Amino acid sequence: MHFTSERRLDDGVVEREFTLDGIPGILWTPAAVSAPVPLILLGPPPLGLGRVYPRLVARAQHAATDGFATATIELPGSGDRPRRPAAERARARMRRAVEAGEPVTDEIIDALILPLVDEAVPEWQSCLDALLALPEIGGPVGYSGGVVSIGVRLAVVEPRIVAAGLFAGSLVPRAMFEEARRVTIPLHVLLQWDDEGNDRQAALDLFDAFGSEEKSLHANMGGHTGVPQYEGEAAARFFARHLK
Repeated sequence: MHFTSERRLDDGVVEREFTLDGIPGILWTPAAVSAPVPLILLGPPPLGLGRVYPRLVARAQHAATDGFATATIELPGSGDRPRRPAAERARARMRRAVEAGEPVTDEIIDALILPLVDEAVPEWQSCLDALLALPEIGGPVGYSGGVVSIGVRLAVVEPRIVAAGLFAGSLVPRAMFEEARRVTIPLHVLLQWDDEGNDRQAALDLFDAFGSEEKSLHANMGGHTGVPQYEGEAAARFFARHLK
């Protein structure tokens, strides 16, 4: 992990940009800590960190007030990372289907999401290796937001993640439902009831499939970007219970 910049935000949070094997990322830590702190991995949407930075830094600052470090990395094919031609073709097929009023088929969803999960999850694990080697970070680790299928896979394969906050706002391949049955960590799941780009029933079915004994579904009226501010407070309480 190579840090490329460091700055102190107005609220005292330290923000450091880094690269890891060519993957850009950002680490936020509370400025005043006397012992290693827990870590929350902030999953970004596949839009590029530059476009979603305001949302990510707001979540990071909120987490820092609770004594957590947070980190994010650029997803494959996003930002300045190399394009993924197969994903671009799948995305174009999805746009054509939506514009024609046709259903987005399982084949399109699989082509768009499954290769992304296969690439992104090992990168997150390598990032986690590097982050936990830093003296200021000691775990335990949570995962929050991002592409829900990436969160599901991480919850299955990464034992260092002990709790996850998931946003049911992206397409879910059918294969992920079987993986969801193997998830056992505590889950806090957000669902926007009128999400224009999400299959509500698929989101409900995914929640039902999770094997966790502790799982809560927070459903709110409104579209994809209309998550109420108070849901951030509920998520903060969830991570405080499981990471402290």
